[in-house]
Amino acid sequence: MFSLFFIFNKNLTILISVIITKKKGFISFLLGALIGAVNGLLGAGGGMLTVPILKKMGMPQKAAHKNAVAVILPITAISATLYLFSGRVRLLDAVPFIPLGLVGAALGTFIIKKISPTLLKKIFALFMIWAGVRAFL
Repeated sequence: MFSLFFIFNKNLTILISVIITKKKGFISFLLGALIGAVNGLLGAGGGMLTVPILKKMGMPQKAAHKNAVAVILPITAISATLYLFSGRVRLLDAVPFIPLGLVGAALGTFIIKKISPTLLKKIFALFMIWAGVRAFL
């Protein structure tokens, strides 16, 4: 698997993540662009799109969750950097969430090893439903 990341910034930020595989290169290209655009536009949701996309492409449940983090990391880093340097985000507003967010991330990587793929799928589905309901309230 070979990954390329391109950035274009002119009033709009577009991040296109290209994952070139033997048969799925163009589809991966388009889906990477969608994931990056959603994540950059909404500040979240890229991972919630990535997991079902990876599963649809044949990846097992746990592997899809783990790989979604790897896909979202550079996309989120680019979005955050561009927002910070353009003055649209203040780093001081984010700082209080970072220390325990890092602890939570480490805890999540430990927990995913211990739970079944079926339970993981149910937890993910419930989280998606909760996020959707909260978005409408």
